Amino acid sequence: MFTPIRTRRLTLRPVTPDDLDDVYAYQRRPDVCRWLLGGEPRTREQSRESVAAMAREDGLRVEGDVLTLAAAAEGRVAGTVELVWRSQADRTAEVGYVFNPEFSGRGLATEAVAALLDWGFEEFGLHRVYGRCHAGNEASARLMTRLGMRCEARHVESYLFRGEWADRLVFAMLAREWRSRSAALPG
Repeated sequence: MFTPIRTRRLTLRPVTPDDLDDVYAYQRRPDVCRWLLGGEPRTREQSRESVAAMAREDGLRVEGDVLTLAAAAEGRVAGTVELVWRSQADRTAEVGYVFNPEFSGRGLATEAVAALLDWGFEEFGLHRVYGRCHAGNEASARLMTRLGMRCEARHVESYLFRGEWADRLVFAMLAREWRSRSAALPG
C-alpha cells in the first residue's frame, strides 16, 4: 500500500470512493474539462466511474501502471496528481494533474506536483519525468516551467482535440536537475 506524502499544506494519498463529492465538484466544471481529452463536464455517475478507476491506480508495480493521488487540503480533495510509468528500462514516467479552480492562486498544484516529482525521483528511482499539455493551456505550461521542467518540444498538429488538430507541448526534467532545484521548491 502506498504511504501518503505529506507536505506543508497537503496530504497526497490514494483516491477513495469517499472522494466522489470533491472530485465531482471540479470534474463537472467546463473550465476544468476544457483542456482534458474528452473535454466535456462529467455527470455525477461519470465522476463515480472516474473515482473508482483512480482508486485502482494505487501503485507502480509494472511498466504502464498509473499512480493517482488525491491532493487533500483543508479537509477536501483539491485535485489529483498522477505518475504513469512509461519505461522501466529508461526509468521514465509521465506526470499529470487536475485541480479544482477553487484552490487556485495559492500554489497548491505546484506543491503537489513537486511532492510527487520528489517521490518519483528520490523514492522510486526515476531518471526522467515528462509532462504534456495542449499548447493553449498556459496555466499547465507555467506550472511545469515553475517546477524547473524545460519545454523540449512543440508537436505541431500532433493530436485531434475536439475535432481539430492541436499542438502539444512536452516538458521534461532529469533526476539530477530535480536534485539541484528541489531545495528551493515549496513543500
